[in-house]
Amino acid sequence: MQSTESTILENWPGPKTTDAPHLKAYHFAIRQTGFNLDFHLEPIYRNVEMVFHHFEDFDELITICRRFEIDAIIIGSRCEFSYEIELVRAIKQNVFLSIIPVVLYHPEPDDTTVLAAFENGAEEFLYGDWKKRHVQMRIRRLIERSRRDLSINPSSHLPGPSIIEAEIARQIAKQMEFAVCYADLDNFKAYNDYYGYHRGDKMIRLTARVIKDTVFDLCREGFVGHIAGDDFIFIIPADMIDVICSSIIKTFDALIPYRYETVDRERGCITTKSRRGELEMFPLLTISIAVVVNSNGKFAHVGELSKMLADLKTATKRKSGSNYMIERRRKY
Repeated sequence: MQSTESTILENWPGPKTTDAPHLKAYHFAIRQTGFNLDFHLEPIYRNVEMVFHHFEDFDELITICRRFEIDAIIIGSRCEFSYEIELVRAIKQNVFLSIIPVVLYHPEPDDTTVLAAFENGAEEFLYGDWKKRHVQMRIRRLIERSRRDLSINPSSHLPGPSIIEAEIARQIAKQMEFAVCYADLDNFKAYNDYYGYHRGDKMIRLTARVIKDTVFDLCREGFVGHIAGDDFIFIIPADMIDVICSSIIKTFDALIPYRYETVDRERGCITTKSRRGELEMFPLLTISIAVVVNSNGKFAHVGELSKMLADLKTATKRKSGSNYMIERRRKY
């Protein structure tokens, strides 16, 4: 029987033989009725790689957006547009999908339809004749603006601090029982100094993928955000803490050794300067997860929860290896 570790390694990319940059493909999630958007989009993006992911309903769209880094959701129709407007509303009310720009197309919409689209959150509405250069520039500029959004981390494409805070505040206001998990890497600065910024950034993106895929595979209603650097937040039901945190740690620990050069991996450590400027040996990267549970209206606002998380994070990182720790104390 094939080992779990072998299965994991086969499904995750190993170190590249070259760090040469490559152009990022555009990923579009598309819903079309009576209009072939693929046919019209392909000629205007001929010089870049494009991937079309087709969907019919909201559930299919969620699955696509969790599996791929979608640059824009494009919805086109020649028919009556009420369902499309409802779809836009659902997208913008979902904390994970809301960060993705939505483009609508209808050849002859009435003013009420256009107004309803923007009122419900659509970033762009294309109509009339399909002028290739105009469409290309409008969609490209829309994607560029989205990528510049400071609320989205550029390395992981996960929601940043402002969206994280809003989601925690929303759940507190609804008096929901949930767990906020603060994950960060142990000795990441040493790894980044030793291997360089490019390899460090790839490590951040790998960590984001491990956390995101684990949370969304096990918990449909989960939330994953990226504070900055090697600090991540994920929000899950309290009864799923053990299974999700242990799965993240298991996957992380299986993958990380293969992000080191062979000699460093076999030695089990790297030697580089510490924060004090002295040469020091650092073990292979591990991950620490501090967990605070909101139950029975324990927290009144984000600040209370954040303070306990910060203190617990410090305590968690004192333990060796990858681990998670759940706050058992009362609020203070």
